[in-house]
Amino acid sequence: MAMTAAVKTERSPWIILLVLCLGFFMILLDLTIVNVGIPSIIASLRAGLDEILWVLNAYILVYAVLLITAGRLGDMYGPKNLFLIGLVVFTGASIACSVAQNPGQLIAARAVQGAGGAILTPQTLTILTNIFAPNRRGAAFGVWGAVAGVASVTGPTLGGFLVTNFNWQAIFWVNVPVGIVTLVLGVWLLPDIRFGRKLNMDPVGVVLATASLFALTFGLIEGQRYHWGPIAETATFDTAGGHWGLISIPGLFVASALFFGLFLLWQRGQAQPLVPFSLFRDRNFAIGNAIAAIVSFGMLGLFLPLSIFLQSVLGFTALKAGLTFAPMSLTSMVVAPFSGRATDRFGGKYILMGGLTLFALGMGLVIWTASLNADALTFTLPFIVAGLGLGCTFAPMTTVTMRRVDPRLAGAASGVLNTIRQLGGVIGSAIVGAILQNRLASELVSQAQAQSVDLPAPFRSQFVTGIAQAASGPLEVGRGESGVNLPANIPPQAAAQVHQVAHQVFGTAYLNAMRPALAVPIGLMILGALLTGLIVRRKHFAQAAPQAAPAAV
Repeated sequence: MAMTAAVKTERSPWIILLVLCLGFFMILLDLTIVNVGIPSIIASLRAGLDEILWVLNAYILVYAVLLITAGRLGDMYGPKNLFLIGLVVFTGASIACSVAQNPGQLIAARAVQGAGGAILTPQTLTILTNIFAPNRRGAAFGVWGAVAGVASVTGPTLGGFLVTNFNWQAIFWVNVPVGIVTLVLGVWLLPDIRFGRKLNMDPVGVVLATASLFALTFGLIEGQRYHWGPIAETATFDTAGGHWGLISIPGLFVASALFFGLFLLWQRGQAQPLVPFSLFRDRNFAIGNAIAAIVSFGMLGLFLPLSIFLQSVLGFTALKAGLTFAPMSLTSMVVAPFSGRATDRFGGKYILMGGLTLFALGMGLVIWTASLNADALTFTLPFIVAGLGLGCTFAPMTTVTMRRVDPRLAGAASGVLNTIRQLGGVIGSAIVGAILQNRLASELVSQAQAQSVDLPAPFRSQFVTGIAQAASGPLEVGRGESGVNLPANIPPQAAAQVHQVAHQVFGTAYLNAMRPALAVPIGLMILGALLTGLIVRRKHFAQAAPQAAPAAV
């Protein structure tokens, strides 16, 4: 694949990289910083687990759906302009999140945040690919990838500090000064890159791609809520032992596949395709995208159950829960720059393989050591191992994927990479959330039946019935709550005993449900490590003759 020369800029490309990473860090931080504030948000806004999943997934849904379109817009109107627009939208939406008065308002503001993040994100790799010479792109991508990893694991710690010392709204207010500073620096320092060729928006391609992505992500997010069946009773029917409907979760998946098929057919006839599928002729680009999806699946699939476990089951404060994750954040932060430089020098294949393996091992140790008597120190060694893995994952993953991409296709390549990465996160949240809720509902009933023997005989049946009713509806898992409804009209002398047993039931049930839920992303990480064996290792890339670089104006 041909490479182009770097754009000449008045500023050092490393200063420009710093500005881009500041904005990118803020966007990715919001993928995980909200997790640790979930119990406080549940308690403050009286949200159920299904609603709180939408607080997380509304951001991811809109973010994933718009990335490809945003990449094309950056190619058309300049990545600097789109980067700045994304910053403004994201910062304004952060203010709206912080003043939300109910779950619906918070979900809507998070969706707008996702739009801002989607507009900004593809522009970072587009600018980097064009301002760095080919022999220096590996180091730049390494820093960019390290920022992605550090942002993902810093969220729980920073979120815990803000929630404990201020309130859950602070996790959104913190974006405002960062957004303003980044906006000022961006206007001043970022080059206005123009590619010197006319591009069209391809509205048909945009509609087909957006419809396919929306149907897929919405179906994954809402599948558990509708029991993977009809969304509305319009045109429903019973067959093959199941209840089906035209407007249903399976129907959304079918629609997504049809729209994607039409998108592929449409793209084949376009002189300027929205997604240049020639990118996937590079094996490393194809494998890198698959691994990016796996890593995102693992990250988002792991942090939500663990954040709830630390606070709702073990009773940690938000700060203590965040500090429990700190060894992973700090270790990743220290290791990532070294892995980035090593990737640029030796190639990323085996570094990435080792990183994924270590992350899977560390999270496996978390499951193994988790218990109802665990404290923060219990997880220190497992999180250090996981942090070593993450530090060796993001930098080589980005370098392997993007290093050979033609800078003129960087916007499209960045949109594709980030879209696939976020789809992995959506799928991870949906699958892990579904397993967690299903197993928790089942475990609550079985644990209530088993542990009700510790209660006075007159209260046992009522206790089990109350828990069964709670398990059949939206589960409340805010910090300080048992996750179940206690039986009504309990005499004061028995209330303390019932509450103690209810908390024990919830804690044991949640722990038993969390283990199989976390096993899925860990297994995928191991699969990702095996997949790295297919990466083509190139110590020295043969470079084609430089072509005309896009202009910086």
